[in-house]
Amino acid sequence: MSSAPPGLRPLTSPPFPLSAPASRRGALRFHHFRTRLLLLMVGLVALVQILTYLLVVRVNRENALARIHENLDLGARFFQQDVDRRVAEFITGARLMSGDYAMRQLFLQPELDRATVRSALLSYSERLRAPVMVLFTPEGRTIADTRGETGSDDAAFRELIARADRQEGDQQASGFAVLSSDRLYVLAVLPLYAPVPEIVAWIGMAFPIDNTVAGDLKKITRLDVTFTLARPDGAGAFPVASTLPPDLAREVARRSDAAEGQSVLQLRKEPFVTTSHRLPLLSAGSARIALQRSLAIELAPSRQIEWSMQIIIPACLAAAALLALGMARGISQPVQALAAHTEHIVGGDFSRRIELARSDELGDLANAFNRMSAGLADRDRVRDLLGKVVSPEIAARLLQSEAVLGGEEREVTILFSDLRNFTGLSERLSPQDVLALLNRYLDRMSAIVEEHHGVVDKFIGDAIMALFGAPVADPDAADHALAAAQAMELALRTLNAELAAEGRPQLAIGIGINTARVVAGNMGSQRRLNYTVIGDGVNVAARLEALTKEASYGTRILVSDSTRLAARAIHPLRAVGGVVIRGRKETVMAFALDSAG
Repeated sequence: MSSAPPGLRPLTSPPFPLSAPASRRGALRFHHFRTRLLLLMVGLVALVQILTYLLVVRVNRENALARIHENLDLGARFFQQDVDRRVAEFITGARLMSGDYAMRQLFLQPELDRATVRSALLSYSERLRAPVMVLFTPEGRTIADTRGETGSDDAAFRELIARADRQEGDQQASGFAVLSSDRLYVLAVLPLYAPVPEIVAWIGMAFPIDNTVAGDLKKITRLDVTFTLARPDGAGAFPVASTLPPDLAREVARRSDAAEGQSVLQLRKEPFVTTSHRLPLLSAGSARIALQRSLAIELAPSRQIEWSMQIIIPACLAAAALLALGMARGISQPVQALAAHTEHIVGGDFSRRIELARSDELGDLANAFNRMSAGLADRDRVRDLLGKVVSPEIAARLLQSEAVLGGEEREVTILFSDLRNFTGLSERLSPQDVLALLNRYLDRMSAIVEEHHGVVDKFIGDAIMALFGAPVADPDAADHALAAAQAMELALRTLNAELAAEGRPQLAIGIGINTARVVAGNMGSQRRLNYTVIGDGVNVAARLEALTKEASYGTRILVSDSTRLAARAIHPLRAVGGVVIRGRKETVMAFALDSAG
């Protein structure tokens, strides 16, 4: 049999185009989908975790810097307060000394006994815990010095005496100065009064800014402290006291000018937040106090949180990966099952069903797929049954036209064939044998009709009504009908030879062919219809088939003149003259079609 006509697919072919590796491609696609979904979810979790970690690190650093800056400011203020407190203590002690009767008596003597005065100063120095005490005349000359030196470093004291002497009221002054051995001191002066309200001397006191002062300050503020001096000759700054190791203290001294205000210095690759403040000197040169706080130490408590997050983040990523993998499988596996089910549908297998125990959208989709499979199976059963009841072309036409009543006028070639004396033959055979023989004959004949681009319109008992040029238009319909008639006659000979070998009776047929304009379409009722053709041309074909029974024509195939004229090819036609068609006034010119073999 030739391929199925246009408009109706063969029942053995898939309903959709197939490519060989479809299932494998589907598996790869869903593998990639699962991978992308996994990467997406893990990537989102990783992004959130990393951003959170970076935000925590940033906030911790900002908070640590804010705390350090606040502590640095507090440390600078506390240092000044500590200096003021010590100066106040010295001045209080000096006032007690100036009110001492023995000290006053020393100045009432005609001649000052410098040795006695120095001894008194040493005594008061121990009581006041003032390492340096100096006594000056009202004019600023040195009278006595606890260090045993006179006039060596008195310029700073004289500067303070000049400042205090210019003040009204409480005449006292203090400041920073560099005394012997490049050491930084805090100096203070106040007057010594005799019984009369006159200044008889100036008392000067000093205490050094050393490692002890720096250490005490660190204990209170938890800040590293470095005091630096810069020589007047520009040789560079150096530390005079510090809580840092010597090499770091020297580095801070070297960079103290650059750390004006607040900055971050890298010391031994460790960041120190540093603030530097200038100390006004009474002598030449410059001095600074540098306060440092290790950023790493300040961040140490926060680092615990960050280290914990560094452990938590991988754990969260692993959990997210497992969760995402489960979700990806939960989505991709049902979708992959749906895709596999689609491949079965593409292959024409509508019997399979998807079993998804889900109540979500995927479960609804699986149920929809199952309903679609059932619908397609029902459609194919209807189409298969329709293809067996009518020709494939007519079945396709009925399906495409939505099976509505009506028709159209067109030119077709109608072929009628009928078995001769089949009624008498039926009387000699059992009903089962008659049906088997008839089906065997009709199967051979209908196959020949379809091979020649015709369609079997209907079986009328042992008769066949075939159409050429309907429902699909065919410009060679007449040629195909004539060729089909010759082939049917040859096929009958072959069948008769088989029947003779089986001891069964022989068959004979008559064929009538006519070409005419008829109405082709769906005929019948609203509940049941049939695609066929009606018109006078159908009757002419039937009457021509009936005339083949007359021996006078000497042929089994009679063809009308309209078919001869419609044929494009040359066929072995023999004119038999005009024939009378029952029901028509005019005769029809008929031709006998000789056998092809």
